[in-house]
Amino acid sequence: MRAMAWAALGLLIGTTAVHADAERIERVDRAREVFHDLIQSTDHAVPESLLVRAKGIAIFPRVLKAAIGFGGRYGKGVVSCRDSSGHWSPPAFFTLTGGSWGLQIGAESAEVVLFFMTDRGTRSLLESKFTLGGKVGVAAGPVGRTAEMDTDLKLDAEIYSYARSKGLFAGISLEGARLAPDEKSIASFYGEPVSARALLFDHKAPRVPPSARKLIESLP
Repeated sequence: MRAMAWAALGLLIGTTAVHADAERIERVDRAREVFHDLIQSTDHAVPESLLVRAKGIAIFPRVLKAAIGFGGRYGKGVVSCRDSSGHWSPPAFFTLTGGSWGLQIGAESAEVVLFFMTDRGTRSLLESKFTLGGKVGVAAGPVGRTAEMDTDLKLDAEIYSYARSKGLFAGISLEGARLAPDEKSIASFYGEPVSARALLFDHKAPRVPPSARKLIESLP
């Protein structure tokens, strides 16, 4: 009986691990789909110069925001950073959290994409409780992909943000939102503990699952 109990426990743990991996694979796949939808948008496309110059991209397929007087924002996503050779890193898992207060009520779910335009911005991701709009400025992302706009666009902000809650993507202000590495998801996805620094800036991973390769290949 004891042996059967241990066997059942082992099966349960194994099933839970498989489910956790499946959830994170789905998160990476959804991130790729969200990014594809953003760059393929015809009316509100991301300027080409922003795509070319971005040092890092964070994609949160689902960010929940709810409020009854006091509000909160929470989402899980992935981040990839580009090296000096133009290669994108294996994705690292991150969480996005934030709060607000005032006369507000309701709830919504949004897809959020952040473009990091400077090395300082991407390096700040590793700081404890990195806050958007704190030391590193964040602005609503510009929309429209035309040669004239790309020529005139200064891109002087360090981070540009986009969100889609209903219909088309649009620039959104996310001051005060916090980003932090999701170490548990990273270890589960890659099969062993690995730091966000190793993934994003050393481009080192124990293995690169197929879903991660597809995401990397979809980035500009």
